[in-house]
Amino acid sequence: MGEAGPARGTCGTRRTRRPRSDRGIVSIEFIGFLPILLAVALGAVQLGLAAYAAQQAGTGARAAARTASSDEAAASPEGAGRAAISGWLADEASFRVSEGGDEARVTARVKIPSVIPGLDFGTAQRTAVMPRTPDTNDASTPSNGTVDGYAHNSRANGSDPEPGPALERSRP
Repeated sequence: MGEAGPARGTCGTRRTRRPRSDRGIVSIEFIGFLPILLAVALGAVQLGLAAYAAQQAGTGARAAARTASSDEAAASPEGAGRAAISGWLADEASFRVSEGGDEARVTARVKIPSVIPGLDFGTAQRTAVMPRTPDTNDASTPSNGTVDGYAHNSRANGSDPEPGPALERSRP
């Protein structure tokens, strides 16, 4: 009955103290790892900016090609491309329009912004091609309301569709 158990709150284990020379080592390891962590984070942000610039170049190229293919003299393909791009990227964007034959081709170049000042990552370039749409006042457009002069819908040429298997099944 006279035996004394372990002191209260120690659960039978002995607490050991670290030597004073090991104190703060975690902080120093973190400070050493911090530049690597920051470089990876900046690289991820830069990669995201490059992908965003490429996406904006594609959007601007499609908008400019759509405008160039519509034969509207009032609209500028470059203006339509710039309007489709985010304002902070549109200032340094360039468009090359080449219209020939039955298509309009536009190449858009957008400067990739840099997270680190002084580094240049070049430009993102995308090309879009749109077929030219015929002008409704043009003499080469057929007057019967079709695009190529042929009626693609059987009701457009005045005849009823021939009864086929799909129509026969639906009749009672």
